[in-house]
Amino acid sequence: MLTYEQIILVRESWGQVVPIADKAAELFYGKLFELDPALRPMFRGDMPEQGRKLMRMINIAVDNLDKLNDIMPALHDLGVQHLGYGVMNRHYDTVGEALLWTLGQGLGDAFTMEVMCAWMDVYSVLANTMKEAAREVA
Repeated sequence: MLTYEQIILVRESWGQVVPIADKAAELFYGKLFELDPALRPMFRGDMPEQGRKLMRMINIAVDNLDKLNDIMPALHDLGVQHLGYGVMNRHYDTVGEALLWTLGQGLGDAFTMEVMCAWMDVYSVLANTMKEAAREVA
């Protein structure tokens, strides 16, 4: 699982993103649709609200990194829900790439290799849980 040091790096860096959450969400979705324009039709609603939902979800995950077992059922449900939206395994890679790019933009020089690797590990745990849930019901 995740180390204490990774959890601290992710929490500290996320704390720097929270004040610019709306802009970060806008950057994220812009990059996501740039990387894979075919994903755009999956998002039909109010994009600022979608961005707020994304930021809340990341916030919950970051807050619970030291007790991942508590959020595993919610991640499982989210994976099944995303399958219903048409999300495929490869989309998780695109989301991860967009997330890392967004963090790099938001954190600037504070987005060190160590911070990036910690986020990669966190995202991997979360995404793999969701992918596994989708596989179970597919």
